Amino acid sequence: MRSDSPLAPLDRRTVLASGLGLAGLAGGCASTTAGARGAADADGELAELFSDLGDQSARWQPISAAEKRPRLARAAAALRAAQLDALLIEPGPTLGYLGDVGWGSSERLFALVVLADASCFWLVPAFEAARAEKRIAAAGPAGPLVTWEEHEYAWKPLAAALRARAVERIAIEPEARAFVAQNLAAALGAERVRSGVEVVRSLRGKKDPRELELLRGASELTQRAIRAVAERLRPGLSDHQLGRWVTFAQERLGLRETWCLPLLGPSAAYPHGEPEGRVLASGEGILVDTGGALHGYQSDITRSWSFGAPREAEFLRAWEAVRSAQRAAFERMAPGVACREIDRAARAAIEAAGYPGGYTVFGHRLGHGIGLSGHEEPYFDGGSETVLEPGMTFSDEPGVYLAGQLGVRLEDIVAITGGGAEVFGAWQESPDHP
Repeated sequence: MRSDSPLAPLDRRTVLASGLGLAGLAGGCASTTAGARGAADADGELAELFSDLGDQSARWQPISAAEKRPRLARAAAALRAAQLDALLIEPGPTLGYLGDVGWGSSERLFALVVLADASCFWLVPAFEAARAEKRIAAAGPAGPLVTWEEHEYAWKPLAAALRARAVERIAIEPEARAFVAQNLAAALGAERVRSGVEVVRSLRGKKDPRELELLRGASELTQRAIRAVAERLRPGLSDHQLGRWVTFAQERLGLRETWCLPLLGPSAAYPHGEPEGRVLASGEGILVDTGGALHGYQSDITRSWSFGAPREAEFLRAWEAVRSAQRAAFERMAPGVACREIDRAARAAIEAAGYPGGYTVFGHRLGHGIGLSGHEEPYFDGGSETVLEPGMTFSDEPGVYLAGQLGVRLEDIVAITGGGAEVFGAWQESPDHP
């Protein structure tokens, strides 16, 4: 589980900001230099602390543009199955799934339009055409450019291009911005603009072997980083420091886009809580929710354990209940089973352990899809009728949260197989260590 505003405690910007204050504002460049020096010193200490960790990312190769090329035909097949003629995609994970054309989002619409006959075209601001053409030629998918001038905006040229290609129904990729759908509906007709949720789920929801390989690797590296941090913990370490240690260890191992939610003691009672400056003490419960990207594919791992003795009896009870729920959900996973049934299996195990049912102590869904995005379709929630298929990947992350006392969550990434499911990496087997 990743918070909507994931934390990267004590990164360089945080260190610099904390070093300025009111006096620092007056000190100007001198304080900034001192802050940068402090950040460098802190990173140097962590480099020494984690000197046994080296970059492992070269063990896995990124998915090449050539490997992505057949995906355009898959997108077209998904459109035909949904009785749609086209799919509009803004820069983001779905565009990255189909090719390697990097482009930022702004008020000027840049988009790929995929057609049901497996052709495509690009919508590009006219003054950016030369730059866009160069990138598209290098990274695909290949298709003509439809350009629009500053005075006319994108919508009429886009609508004209769609009519010229006999497009009656166009889907909008679900992560596209609202103004794209609104303006296209005004130019083309609202009855012709549809949601692309089902198409994108069909396209990206089932991972191919190369994607599974990268997702497995990302999870393994994140788990290794958590274990490396746990081996080095000491009393007095703050939650902010704990978070920085975890992200640093993942970066040493070769992950990018790292993030961490580090919670100690009662702070963990809030599933999307935040570090509050607590320091680690003997017997303290620890919850670390963290992840990173391996060649674009995400990890999302949560570990809960108790640091030293004495251990709180309620923490141990909650941990055992959550572990049982995680395994009960996993055992229920198989092709043909609806996602809602997996969520129900986890809740039944929490209730069987003596906790109230429903959302009383386990307030969030069981899990989410994962791939190029940390959270993506489909989801393990009590209302989802999506049927599991081989290649789908999810987080399996039940929890028990007792306000003012503690929080326990265990999270691992699983993949649906032909006969059940597999976990990436290893389960947490003990409340004593991750």
